[in-house]
Amino acid sequence: MRVANRGWLEGDVALVTGGGSGIGRAVVKRFIEEGAAGIGVMVRSQEQADNLVAEFGNQVVVSMGDVRSGADNQLAVDATVARFGKLDTLVGNAGVWDFFTRLEKMSLADLDKSFDEIFGVNVKGYVLAARAAAEALRASRGSMIFTLSNSAFYAGGGGPLYVASKHAGLGLIKQLAYEFAPEVRVNGVAPGGTVTPLRGPESLGKQERRLSEIPNFQENVANSMPLKMIAQPEDHAGHYVLLASRANSKATTAVVIQSDGGWEIRPMR
Repeated sequence: MRVANRGWLEGDVALVTGGGSGIGRAVVKRFIEEGAAGIGVMVRSQEQADNLVAEFGNQVVVSMGDVRSGADNQLAVDATVARFGKLDTLVGNAGVWDFFTRLEKMSLADLDKSFDEIFGVNVKGYVLAARAAAEALRASRGSMIFTLSNSAFYAGGGGPLYVASKHAGLGLIKQLAYEFAPEVRVNGVAPGGTVTPLRGPESLGKQERRLSEIPNFQENVANSMPLKMIAQPEDHAGHYVLLASRANSKATTAVVIQSDGGWEIRPMR
């Protein structure tokens, strides 16, 4: 039973990578609303860092860095533990999307660079974050939660590099759950089309493009979903709370919650 006036994450400490916007920002806000004692946030820009501090004050400690750097991930973990004394949950969330770029639309040189960038952010970033947080999470018997996508299960949600990177993330969750049991639970959330500023890859010259800025994006996604809606970032945040909660997900590991508007049962076109 939920205790009155107490959140599901009362006293917990989390670290969210890519927490400056979109789903990551929504998770930071929801964790604080659920009683978290503090949140470490890893971002890329000073603007995002300033905005987080302006909104959440001393409830957050913000680290700037690149998720593809092991040293930057370790700095984010160390800053979180130094400020709040422990780490209960790692949320690996930073990501990059390939804007449906097909294999044959890329030269071999572009493909080489884009593979390194997309897999570097979407897969390597999660591996490095997990390694950096391992000791602290074992000490707290905490959990890891990674943001995937419906592209971790189905084709068509991006080009081959993005879809393959999200399938790799699914395998990573299962393997890490195997390696970290019984001390640390490892799970994921797989959103579908969502109104977020998810960026494109610099290697394809699309770093200034954002998912939410695609013409007719919201209407097209909503029309393709059985629930006839497009999600906002906060629509997914409760799943992260559930998976982080020891009281509510004590027996849950190697699980990915699909939050995609019913993509699996979409009608044939």
